[in-house]
Amino acid sequence: MDKSMLGDMGTLPPEDQARMSTVIDQLQIRDSLRTYNTLVEKCFTDCVDTFWRKTLHKHEEACVKRCAEKFMKHSMRAGLRFAELNQGAAATSDK
Repeated sequence: MDKSMLGDMGTLPPEDQARMSTVIDQLQIRDSLRTYNTLVEKCFTDCVDTFWRKTLHKHEEACVKRCAEKFMKHSMRAGLRFAELNQGAAATSDK
């Protein structure tokens, strides 16, 4: 989350600014971990078929790479679209 989305935190007392900054950082970490866990679970479930070896088969490894690439591209695109919508909403509310 971009801290600038919260408006002017400069009007808050310093202890509230520090508290808000800590909460925002915790939310960003939680969101990153959730994204990573979702990626791992989805790609593992979709791509890993057998447990005969310690390493992935070539087709499993290729599937995992494709899956992770698609997931990250989708996440980036969704994030960009969300930012566009937020900017549009902010511009509308400024009028």
